[in-house]
Amino acid sequence: MNQQGTLSQQVEAYHNWKKELIRQIGRYRLWLQDNNLFSEDVSTRIRHGLELLIEDELTIAFVGEYSRGKTELINALFFAEYGQRMLPSQAGRTTMCPTELFYDRSANQNYLLLLPIETRTGELSLQQLRKQPERWVKHDLDERNPEIMREVLAEVARVKSVAPDEARKLGFDEDMLEHDRNNPGNVLVPAWRNAQISIRHPMFERGLRILDTPGLNALGSEPELTISMLPRAHAVIFVLSADTGVTASDMTIWKEHIDTEHADHRAGRFAVLNKIDVMWDDLQGEQHTNDAIERVRSYTADHLSIRQQDVIPLSAKQGLLARVRKDSELLQRSNIGQLEHLIIQRILMHKEQLITQNLINDLLGMLQNSQAAMQYRLESLEEERQACTGTTMDKPALSRMADRAQKDYDFYYKKLITLRSSRRLMGSQGDMLTKLVAEDRFESHADKVRHMMSKSWTTAGMNRAMDHFFELLESDLSNLLAEGRLAEKMVAAIYRRYNEDTRARHLEPIPLRAGRHVIAIRELRKKAKRFRISPKNLLTEQSLLVRRFFNVMVGEARTLHDRVRKDVERWPQEALLPIMQYSMEQKQLLEHQIRRLRDMVRSDRDSRAERERLQNTITDLKRQLELADAMMRQIRKPAPTMIQQKVVNISGAV
Repeated sequence: MNQQGTLSQQVEAYHNWKKELIRQIGRYRLWLQDNNLFSEDVSTRIRHGLELLIEDELTIAFVGEYSRGKTELINALFFAEYGQRMLPSQAGRTTMCPTELFYDRSANQNYLLLLPIETRTGELSLQQLRKQPERWVKHDLDERNPEIMREVLAEVARVKSVAPDEARKLGFDEDMLEHDRNNPGNVLVPAWRNAQISIRHPMFERGLRILDTPGLNALGSEPELTISMLPRAHAVIFVLSADTGVTASDMTIWKEHIDTEHADHRAGRFAVLNKIDVMWDDLQGEQHTNDAIERVRSYTADHLSIRQQDVIPLSAKQGLLARVRKDSELLQRSNIGQLEHLIIQRILMHKEQLITQNLINDLLGMLQNSQAAMQYRLESLEEERQACTGTTMDKPALSRMADRAQKDYDFYYKKLITLRSSRRLMGSQGDMLTKLVAEDRFESHADKVRHMMSKSWTTAGMNRAMDHFFELLESDLSNLLAEGRLAEKMVAAIYRRYNEDTRARHLEPIPLRAGRHVIAIRELRKKAKRFRISPKNLLTEQSLLVRRFFNVMVGEARTLHDRVRKDVERWPQEALLPIMQYSMEQKQLLEHQIRRLRDMVRSDRDSRAERERLQNTITDLKRQLELADAMMRQIRKPAPTMIQQKVVNISGAV
């Protein structure tokens, strides 16, 4: 495979795949409207699917100690076309604050947003501050002038000189800061707490988001980074230096912030051995160099307890240089293409699988419903045509068909009334579930714990108060699970009866899926325990510790709680959607059939004319079913990396 440009090509292929899915969902919506099968419930379900696709992002976090070349690697992967280093990545400490790179598709503009470091002494979390644009310093970025853009982006690395006391108040460990040679007694801290870079780049426009993190001191001093931002990344690329291997501080970052139980890096954790060019030895030959690199690679894999194939040796510096100079030989030697290939094969594939599980299966179920309804309509039309095969229409047969259709219509009409009644019952069940995760209930728990913490005079008392907060949340969610199981049993019984009464054997209830939220809160409780026993927090003044706990742990719990509440509020309406949709479609089709049959019985049209009219309707209906089949095939098409895997497997077999 040609590795040059592969990552951008695959991200483009991923984007096009999603775009095609969005197009097919639009086609399905129009198809439903054309065939009088559209309803508000179906519209809501389709809208949720579209939101999932449009808002989808892929986040990759680059993590590592200072001077490992993280920013240089990002420059090589994403900014080589500018012909220079766009992000500050000279020797020494450069990226001083967590930096997020993306493209703001809603604002549709390039900019740099910087949050002053002084905001750490306030009450608001990073997440809350993101909703207050007036607190950020904004710089416009002009991509037509890369030189000026590079100068503006250099602001990310700016530091300021402060007294050690002030550094401690800002949450830094004084021993891990550089001393200011120009102001003896002072230390250097980052000028900014967070940087947000929106930049028009093909991959960022397609939903790729990069999190560039500073070294161990910044990771430890910005709890929100390690509690929520880093664990939510789909994948982590841990950058090491090939000439030093895994150092003690590297190992601390890996154990405390990456290889943890609570991290959600479902797409993988990978290590990069950067700076392999320092090991290139022209005197002893390429084989000697390769052997030395493989030794470091094997040792790194053992230390991190990961597979050797997940450790990628490369040179970001030489990769950037090769891309700027368009030197394919140097690019291959830099091995940066192997990292791109890994991102494609593991990270993009994971995102594709998530979309398949969460959206495509649901969409195919809806389409299958519609096809079943249309197939029933086709069978009815064929039967009507049979009644018109003679020289005159068999009006008694048509009348019997109309009576049968009326009976079926009454059946589905009553079913819909029963289902609406069941849905109202589900609504009251939903109210009970929602009360368990109501916003005011959460805030009541938070107020209670804040009061307990402020009245506590001992570390043990503070710890008990913090843990009590999670006990209250877990208790609510355990009750939610118990009540949710009862509600799901009720839904399952409704489906069972429905499937027995109708010919719809393929319909299945939509589950509540509350269990994942319980797991998330339990994982957050584990993080909170680590937060409590952190030496830095144990030595922190009480009011500052209360503020830090609420900014970080309670803030993250609030985010999780909001997600639970949204799911719980939506589920009672969605749980019965498949059978509601099927019943509505059947009722609408039967309504048209009855009208048509009654009209045929009353009319004096001759048999031949009626036969032709029915044949035209049947032909059109078959064409509509073919369109549905085409949509089904298009939606079922495998995602780009799955296609690529098949090609690789076939070529490998040959």
